Amino acid sequence: MTSEQRTTYGGFGRVLTRMESRSDPFRYGAGEALPPGDMDLKPLLTEVIGETPAALAESRSSFAYKCRELMEEFRGEPVLLWLHGLLIANLRRRGQPEQAAPLFQRLWAEHGAFLIDHLNSRWLVSAVTTFGDHGATEVQRRVGLSMNVLFNTMKLYEAERLHSGRTPEQPFDHPHERHRLPLDMDDFSLRSGGLDVNMLGRLWVEAEGDAVIAPLAHHLLTLLDRDAGGVFRRLQLMREAKGEPEPGEERLPLPADALRADPQFTLAKPKLGHVVPVPREASGRRRWGVVATVKAPLAQIARFAAWHLRAGAERVTLYLDAPEAAQVAWLSARPGVEVVPCDAAYWAVHGKRPKAHQQRQMRNATHCYEGTDLDWLAHIDVDEFLLAPEPLGDILSRIPSDIALARLAPVEQLAGTDAEALFKTTARRAGHGSAMLEEVYPTFGMHLRGGFISHLEGKVIARTGLPRCRLGIHALLWKRQAAENAAELTLCHLAHAHAPDWESFVRHLDFRLDRGSYRKQEDARFRLNELFSYLRKSEGEDGLRLFFEEVCTATPDLVARLEARDMLVRWTMDLDAAVEEVFGDLPDDIHEGSA
Repeated sequence: MTSEQRTTYGGFGRVLTRMESRSDPFRYGAGEALPPGDMDLKPLLTEVIGETPAALAESRSSFAYKCRELMEEFRGEPVLLWLHGLLIANLRRRGQPEQAAPLFQRLWAEHGAFLIDHLNSRWLVSAVTTFGDHGATEVQRRVGLSMNVLFNTMKLYEAERLHSGRTPEQPFDHPHERHRLPLDMDDFSLRSGGLDVNMLGRLWVEAEGDAVIAPLAHHLLTLLDRDAGGVFRRLQLMREAKGEPEPGEERLPLPADALRADPQFTLAKPKLGHVVPVPREASGRRRWGVVATVKAPLAQIARFAAWHLRAGAERVTLYLDAPEAAQVAWLSARPGVEVVPCDAAYWAVHGKRPKAHQQRQMRNATHCYEGTDLDWLAHIDVDEFLLAPEPLGDILSRIPSDIALARLAPVEQLAGTDAEALFKTTARRAGHGSAMLEEVYPTFGMHLRGGFISHLEGKVIARTGLPRCRLGIHALLWKRQAAENAAELTLCHLAHAHAPDWESFVRHLDFRLDRGSYRKQEDARFRLNELFSYLRKSEGEDGLRLFFEEVCTATPDLVARLEARDMLVRWTMDLDAAVEEVFGDLPDDIHEGSA
């Protein structure tokens, strides 16, 4: 067989066979079914996904499996979103129930705006492509099929392009070579070609012919136009590099306040186009606060609150995960402190108490975010402290108004320091590769992520007032995806007192191995979980002390190695003085070493 005769898939008989094998119908268990096509949809706008019903949890049918998978994805979200996903899953298979298509069409005809507001872009793409096979009108089917081809072709192309080694937003910067295009198609001219705008413009106009699909199609095309990492943006950048943009193609001006150069921050380049719309009136606002879910001795909580109030926070909101009457009474009497006891009465109002502490943190932080009157809100832990070289409110007020959040990179506190606290940075933040870790930590460096034993992801300070946003542990979530229009705070730090002394390290070790930051990861690498378990088994406490001495303690040798590589941060942190200055008096256990 010659190269001209060779086929990609072995002929379209095989193509169709493979396609059909991926669309086998769902298997339904006894009593399992989609809801009826004439069901009342309005209650599903406010009812949220909770615990999986026992019958569904025990069923082994493929339908039940898909129900459980989608319940996990949409946990805490309106049931309408879960039903929408379940209908799409059915409509992608043969032999779907007869009410599936009419019910899908009803969702979009009656509640399309709600779905656009609450679904992320991945699900919106799935929705518009489903219209291609199951639209109620010719226009819906035509637009759905066209956008199906557009997005699927983009996905194939963009995935293959990743093998070029370039990031999604990076255009090619060298002349393209002349080669024959498939099917003898004409080459595309960057200077005069209009294929891109004609294709997208035609889709926009086609969608205008149907009131149901038009808002969805126009929303997705607008997101595509704003995406900084797609083929259309790269083509436009390459076009502009060859000369001035053609009339009508000028790029939108930046906000008037958008001073893109500031020593205190850099602006991140969105990679996936997940950009939260920010009202322009957000410019110049500076009132900030802190929210944390805490379970700690009163002295530690007091230090945390006092530090941030003295640093300029207007309010510190504390969700007490295991509230004690004495803590509630003392903290509630402090100016600038808002206390929310997370007791049975609290969870009776706010839904079932999540088992995982991470989920409780997210629920509480989002509750605070949705009700706050502040301009910015930092979600951090009780052992984390914001360090800023100038008033944080001044820095936040200069961040351009189209930016939704500021990211804080962590520094990890070394044990054995006093009022002048010493912190280490990651190797990457200091401009080094990971190989540097074995020079700084000769015995254990190969097993450390960045040189830390705690998280590397840092935390965020979120601009408030943005609809449909949630505060995650390390991100501001918009439609369940991390927002990307962010400022990276370059001279500020998130000081993490993760293991400030040996006693604290040992006290938290079992919990962190089981459910916290040392828990076993899915990859097969020998990381902290395996390392600590091995040291315990083989050398006992002596092995753990050896690790703590080399990695976590401010020994003269480690301090010198860090300082020589620009990986050391020094900061004066007299926390007890902050408590006395801000609150005037100290809780009884302030000298019990509870940090």
